Amino acid sequence: MKDMKFFSGFGNHVATECLPGVLPEGRNSPQKVSKGLYAELLSGTSFTTPRALNKRSWLYRIRPSIVHPAFQEIRSSAVLTAPFEGIALSPNPLRWNPLELPMQPTLFLQGLHTLIATGNWMRQEGMAVHLYAFNQSMNHQCFCNFDGEMLILPEKGKLEIRTEMGRLQVGQLEMAVIPKGIKFQILTNEPARGYIAENYGAPLQLPELGPIGSNGLANARDFLAPHAWYEDLAKPFEVITKAQGKFWRTELDRSPFDVVGWHGNYYPYQYDLRKFNVIGSISFDHPDPSIYTVLTSPSSDPGVANLDFVIFAPRWLVQENTFRPPWFHRNIMSEYMGLIQGQYDAKIKGGGFVPGGGSLHNSFGGHGPDAAAFERASEMELQPQKLNDTMSFMFETRYPFQMSSFATRKGFLQDDYLDCWKDLKVKFKA
Repeated sequence: MKDMKFFSGFGNHVATECLPGVLPEGRNSPQKVSKGLYAELLSGTSFTTPRALNKRSWLYRIRPSIVHPAFQEIRSSAVLTAPFEGIALSPNPLRWNPLELPMQPTLFLQGLHTLIATGNWMRQEGMAVHLYAFNQSMNHQCFCNFDGEMLILPEKGKLEIRTEMGRLQVGQLEMAVIPKGIKFQILTNEPARGYIAENYGAPLQLPELGPIGSNGLANARDFLAPHAWYEDLAKPFEVITKAQGKFWRTELDRSPFDVVGWHGNYYPYQYDLRKFNVIGSISFDHPDPSIYTVLTSPSSDPGVANLDFVIFAPRWLVQENTFRPPWFHRNIMSEYMGLIQGQYDAKIKGGGFVPGGGSLHNSFGGHGPDAAAFERASEMELQPQKLNDTMSFMFETRYPFQMSSFATRKGFLQDDYLDCWKDLKVKFKA
């Protein structure tokens, strides 16, 4: 969309209006708002959250959000919220094929399915991993999630995401985050598929850089917030809300996207993964994969994430006397991995880990390179090597996952994932 305008900088205070004079001078809620609008405060944190962490925005809209008919509960068996009666997972690693693209007209919510989840929305901890595959725009429907913020990661197809605070446009190798409580709809001109992390916990933020210093990883300036945009349309509009793990519906006689101006630091945003500044070793070994963290949702324990969003982007490998792919590993954190583009350097046999697919190594489950990747990395001449045409990611959490019944479908859940390690030979010589 060529007419879209953005503001750069993660967490910055943004002030934007569609018409001059909409934003009040000096008072957030004047006695009479300009142009007959209503002032509405949207708080993403409690009022008394420390200033550095406080998230809120003032919206100046044609009608306040409270003007709606009563919500009625509707059923949704495909989208779940933790805790739920999930399937207890064995210690085995799991891997899935991509979702099939729909042949029939399918809206975003119709094509949204929960794969795994953990934690508890009521305690505001944990997360869920959802997959989507759809091909129709939500022209007369919008969605609002009270339970968690949503990190949307397209693998196929471009999305225009219309929100109360403006429009985003994201495609492959990009991401968008919709905070809790913000209405949005997704439009597309092509079949679309991708991943979603629903975060019940603290809002996603940039990780601390520590000894890395002041630069590196994801730069704040590369995150984009939308310019105010509104429509004043009289037409039937369905509003679907997820609250307390259930789905609710009401119908308006107008568009809910009627915010003419807003200011604050609580808003949807987007980021181009190709702008990530990869940090790595230039001597030997390689640092922990935490150096690839784009965003993190901290928990009450310092340094232990409720959710980390990590990417493995194109990069140079130059270490000497080093096994360069990810090493064999067991981790207290649970790791869901997906692939957006190309090939992951630790999985090369048989093509089981493909774009749109994913794998899960739950807490303390062993994992690592397959037999072919291990042999290649062990014997290769260690010249500088550029990993191109690749983009994989990881949703990592301190909690073990449960699996939905949808995730067990035959032909979707792979039954031969363990086979990729069966050819690892015993090479020990006493």
